[in-house]
Amino acid sequence: MIRTLFILFLLQPVFASAQSSQIRVATFNVEDVRSSDLARTDQPRLIEIAEIIQRIRPNVILINEIAYDHPGVDGVPDDAKPGLNGLRFVENYVNRVEFEGAEPIRYRAYMWESNTGMHSGFDLNNDGDVVGTYEQPTASNEKGEPSPQTSLGRAYGGDAWGFGTFPGQYAMAILVDERLEVLSEEVRTFRLMPWEYMPAPFVPENPETEEPWYNADEWATFRLSSKSHWDIPVRLPSGQLVHFLCSHPTPPAFDGPENRNKLRNHDEIRFWGDYLSQRGYIVDDENGYGGLQRGEHFVILGDLNADPEDPAWERNAILDHVLLHPRVGRDPKPASDVEIDGLAPTDTATWGKRVDYVIQSKRLEVMRAGVWRPTSAEMGSFPSDHFPVWAEMVVPAP
Repeated sequence: MIRTLFILFLLQPVFASAQSSQIRVATFNVEDVRSSDLARTDQPRLIEIAEIIQRIRPNVILINEIAYDHPGVDGVPDDAKPGLNGLRFVENYVNRVEFEGAEPIRYRAYMWESNTGMHSGFDLNNDGDVVGTYEQPTASNEKGEPSPQTSLGRAYGGDAWGFGTFPGQYAMAILVDERLEVLSEEVRTFRLMPWEYMPAPFVPENPETEEPWYNADEWATFRLSSKSHWDIPVRLPSGQLVHFLCSHPTPPAFDGPENRNKLRNHDEIRFWGDYLSQRGYIVDDENGYGGLQRGEHFVILGDLNADPEDPAWERNAILDHVLLHPRVGRDPKPASDVEIDGLAPTDTATWGKRVDYVIQSKRLEVMRAGVWRPTSAEMGSFPSDHFPVWAEMVVPAP
């Protein structure tokens, strides 16, 4: 168990005053947590992840790379209700953490379906085969580390709407302090919106033929979101409403000279800029149109797989469409005061990039922000290849 940096935050991050509220918000890519892990109560890696969350004490935290459970997949019973892995994570791990001298925050969990590992019916990777059969994942090892990908799994994932070696892999969940109210009926998801709806999208092309990478039938239905995009309105106990805008764009890698993943990553990030600009093309999964109304508080959360100082492609989506958007507040540039060889203070992943974000709207004031890291000596046993990113912010009175 990693201990050195797990110093408990002592401030209770709700209710700074009668006129404003102070909340702590975080995001954490937990690296491929699966249904079979969450069905247990003794998975060692999840015990560590739960302890980290309770020591950071966020009121809202987005979890990236937690599987969306589908009946019949990875040990989930055929007659089970889908989408309960967030609840399992909370009940089997996070809400069970106890600390001497401090009351843990208790959470409710929310999940909506993901495009990852969902068969498209098309040959999206253009390898000549439409692969619609997946392998059931094998169990994690004794340390709780997930089993590696196989060639069949990668082939299946290459033809899915979002890469996943089985249905639901690499999805998302949001955990919300039970003292806050999620307005479930007003949640908007954008999992199904075709990429072609976006004006002037970056359409992948085969550089050898200069023809579109996706044929006409594929492109007409190809989904912009590799997982999903969520707008989750949360009401604070003092009445303020904050929209949590959550996503996990595809990595701008693992493609070829057509750059299909780099282009998709750019446009998945651009979506949030367009959403804040209320572009008319945007349509949610319930056929509601338009973006976020003016004057609303928001926080953009997630592993966006983009570094503003080291973009993976010639266009800098995170800077151009998010950090420089007129509705977005000053970049708090969360950093760690723990030095790790080869990493800058703002790097949020073990492989040396700033890719995970908590980005506030202009009227929210960030008091503190940081990247939660182990020491260099503890890196080998850290439970993920990403570090949690958190920010403490003041929400003005309603």
